[in-house]
Amino acid sequence: MICAVILAAGRSRRMGVQKLLLPIGGKPMIAHVADAVLAGLRQAQAALSVSKGGPVDRVFAVVGADGAGIADALAGRGVHLVTNPDAEGEMLSSVRCGLRVVPQDAAAALVVLGDQPGITSEVVAAVVDAFRSSGRGIVVPTHAGLRGHPLLIAMRYRDEILSCHDGTGLRGLLQAHPDDILEVEVPVPGVREDVDTPEHYARTAARFPKPNA
Repeated sequence: MICAVILAAGRSRRMGVQKLLLPIGGKPMIAHVADAVLAGLRQAQAALSVSKGGPVDRVFAVVGADGAGIADALAGRGVHLVTNPDAEGEMLSSVRCGLRVVPQDAAAALVVLGDQPGITSEVVAAVVDAFRSSGRGIVVPTHAGLRGHPLLIAMRYRDEILSCHDGTGLRGLLQAHPDDILEVEVPVPGVREDVDTPEHYARTAARFPKPNA
């Protein structure tokens, strides 16, 4: 089982409004990201032989004070919501909240930024496929040779993430285990882009088709 943890607890102070609820291609940004993740996991699962089978992959979204709005945006998608009581803390606190609810029999967790609408289902599937075929514990997508998100992390690192790397977050995990990292080059610049300001949002939204366009 591969689970996904979408980080959606931020308050979007630089944006001035909750950015994850802003429209991208005709639906809220967080829904756009979740749909890419769900589709990518389905693609990766379909690539497995029928004989391998295995548990159904699951998706979690870690939310904060704006959880009700995020829940409405994700309604009907089967995404499980987890509330981070320390949503004002570092991103690592949300990662930890998500990892705590990932089932014990999961092989890995895909850590996804909720404000990264440029990721695609193909990126998600490529990262998952690379994890399954490589035996590496950490898979990182790259574009033009530069690392981005989402990261896929084997559950053997769960306890380490829950207890270590305060102040450095997942960057600290990568620094601690360079020999267990597999970089996967993808032709999608969105793995390097998130949305933090109104200017970022305007540029990003303009790249997506409008509804009924």
